Amino acid sequence: MRLLIVAAIAICSLVAGVHRASCQTVGDVFPAWSPGALDIHHISTGRGNCTLFVLPDGATLLVDAGTLGVNTVRHAPPRPDASRTPGDWIVRYIKHMLGDNASLDYAMLTHFHGDHMGQVTTTSAASKSGKYALTGITEVGERIPIRKMLDRGWPDYLYPAPLNSADTKNYRAFLEWQIAQNGLRVERFQPGRNDQITLVKSPKAYPSFEVRNLVANGEVWTGVAGETRQHFPPLETIAPSERPSENMCSAGFRLIYGKFDYYTGGDIPGVPDEGAPQWHDVETPVAKAVGPVDVAVLNHHGYIDSQNAFFVAALRPRAWIFFVWDSAHPTARVYARLRSTRLYPGPRDIFANNMHEANKIVIGGLDRLTSQHGHVVVRAAAGGKTYKIVILDDSAETYKVTAVHGPYESR
Repeated sequence: MRLLIVAAIAICSLVAGVHRASCQTVGDVFPAWSPGALDIHHISTGRGNCTLFVLPDGATLLVDAGTLGVNTVRHAPPRPDASRTPGDWIVRYIKHMLGDNASLDYAMLTHFHGDHMGQVTTTSAASKSGKYALTGITEVGERIPIRKMLDRGWPDYLYPAPLNSADTKNYRAFLEWQIAQNGLRVERFQPGRNDQITLVKSPKAYPSFEVRNLVANGEVWTGVAGETRQHFPPLETIAPSERPSENMCSAGFRLIYGKFDYYTGGDIPGVPDEGAPQWHDVETPVAKAVGPVDVAVLNHHGYIDSQNAFFVAALRPRAWIFFVWDSAHPTARVYARLRSTRLYPGPRDIFANNMHEANKIVIGGLDRLTSQHGHVVVRAAAGGKTYKIVILDDSAETYKVTAVHGPYESR
């Protein structure tokens, strides 16, 4: 038996090569990233979206850093617990994965809602540096250097109307201080481009890697070169009550690494309210540009206005991942569409990171979710031909593997 174990370890090492981290084992601490691999960490705090990307050359990207400012029976408990702020938990997670001297090459906000950027409350600590409060992205950026920040509003923050919420004002104060004191670069996220988020350490070593900006402020990539079109009508032609919401203006992208494709799109909706104009559906034009992917993050946490039938059928991922913490995440019809083999055939796995107990009572079939709790980590092997999805314990800072799914073949 001992010889068999030794042989298995040796085989694991040989097969992994530079990607030694392919041999995850339940109960072990999650193995460190290795060059050539692509890691995508969907961090579970129970208080908002936050995704850490470690790209094949070691470049790093953080998408969103949410801090929900309320905690009621409608909300699932924070993870691991409420002893620290969500921003603090995120910082600690990043430093565990990247080291104490961690830095971020890129950070991006999909849109300006507290559960994606950080909500300012009466308990938010003040920065020791600039004149801003620490919450979400500002708390992360206070403690981990960010080289370039991307959002949908820079530099004027006027679309579709002046963005004057307390959260946005706080974020802008953070940007001003970081620009002046630390040389932070800030850019508006521009759909159609594939040069705003790139590999920075050895890009020539991974020519099949690309991040294509898909959508922001209703401007959608057409799928052809860098061309885009504006999905929203001119603002002057729209009644104030029908103007684009913050969710509709979300920014999103498609990541490609070899045959591996990944989609994330913030909170864009796809099921307009009854009587609302059809252009309130942002998912359909985005889906036409994206096409099939291997892994997709649910829009708007699986809420009632998201994942329309066309979107689900067009992306047809092998794996769905969604950030949940509310008793309305997901809704029954959305969950039915995700599982529907009429919309697209074949198996699919669905991963949630913090499912509310009430949802399990109300929505039939949630027990068939592939995972209901934990950090959800996608790890694509060097070259992107295969990937695994690994669940990490989010009840404490153990970073232990609780489940391993795959390997899946990228398509």
